[in-house]
Amino acid sequence: MSPTSLMNPLLQTIHRHKAGEPVGVYSVCSAHPTVVEAAIDQAAADGSYLLIEATSNQVDQFGGYTGLRPADFRDRVLDIADRRGFARGQVVFGGDHLGPNRWQGEPAEDAMAKAEDLIAAYVEAGYTKIHLDCSMSCADDPDTLTDETVAQRSARLLRVAESTAHRAGLPGPVYVIGTEVPVPGGAHETLHGLTPTPAAHARRTLAAHRSAFAEVGHDDVWPRVIALVVQPGVEFDHLAVVDYQHSATAELRHVLDDQDNLVFEAHSTDYQRPAQLRELVEDHWAILKVGPGLTFAMREALFALADIESELVPATRRSNLVEVVERQMLADPTYWRGYYHGDPLTQRTARRYSYSDRLRYYWPDAEIEAARETLLANLRGTGIPMPLISQYLPSQYDRIRAGDLRPDPQDLVIDRVRDALRPYALACLNTGVAR
Repeated sequence: MSPTSLMNPLLQTIHRHKAGEPVGVYSVCSAHPTVVEAAIDQAAADGSYLLIEATSNQVDQFGGYTGLRPADFRDRVLDIADRRGFARGQVVFGGDHLGPNRWQGEPAEDAMAKAEDLIAAYVEAGYTKIHLDCSMSCADDPDTLTDETVAQRSARLLRVAESTAHRAGLPGPVYVIGTEVPVPGGAHETLHGLTPTPAAHARRTLAAHRSAFAEVGHDDVWPRVIALVVQPGVEFDHLAVVDYQHSATAELRHVLDDQDNLVFEAHSTDYQRPAQLRELVEDHWAILKVGPGLTFAMREALFALADIESELVPATRRSNLVEVVERQMLADPTYWRGYYHGDPLTQRTARRYSYSDRLRYYWPDAEIEAARETLLANLRGTGIPMPLISQYLPSQYDRIRAGDLRPDPQDLVIDRVRDALRPYALACLNTGVAR
């Protein structure tokens, strides 16, 4: 086994999968501290490492929408790991959709220059899994880029990543490539079914990237290219989920059979049923990305607690969390206006409950965070009667009754997020048990 694989447990998972074990890893794509806590607790309970990724619109060299730079996000996660007694060496950091995504409205050369700085910031901060995503068109590009253009731009960023790692004395990262990359955070339009990537297209993508990497003098990096992003036919929009269909990928799932180091990476797997997650891993989508589905579960728990609060706390002292969220989303519609259409009631429903969970962009808002803290403090002050937990959070009620969970409001939220993670652990670990 190479020195890099000894330092990166992710590579060990890939090697096991390629050796015939039906194992995989799920990738947590969220910057919210509560989701991070839940992910760390889940990994600890399962005795596994945690793969956690920052997306380019969340975290970049300017702060992204979270206000965090790559080193800031790393430090936040490691601080949470320390507080929860989780070994730092068991956290693998990745960067998702790293490329010109944030700067598509600019000319390609300007956007790529910023993307180079983005890649350097991630690698310098110790991220060891880098998704090179140059699939999007910039202001002076045609609507659709060729595989060759995408691969050449990816190779340009690869060269920056390799030189940055060398300069910093760090091991070279592992890489994810692909031209048929779902947009971050789910589909923008209403879906009526999806066609998986044609096998021939996937093979062209591989060939284009290998050729482009060789052209910039980095054919030696190919053994560290661990995953290809293709569309397995899974996605979600605001109101619907497109489930994986095993029969639709009969040819595609064998494209990597002759690639010793490569598996598929599946994006937008949020809300897939447990059986479909397991099928994806067995069909060589050994890396499963999940993000909005986790903040969706967190929102479910917080809104449930707000309902409980309305039963226990006088109106003058309530957090009014749901109302504060609605007010702040209306005051700044930047993150939802272009996505949620229809009449006012339809938009209001989507703002609160959509699978695409545009609400996740608003949790860092100071007023929303203050309301969340008030909600938790109020319920800690009153205590939560067990029948109310049964009414609003029945799975958590069962775990409290079994002695596996405390009735602390934050613990209830964390456990609800873990409910969204447990099917991933079952699908990936191949143990038949997820705690």
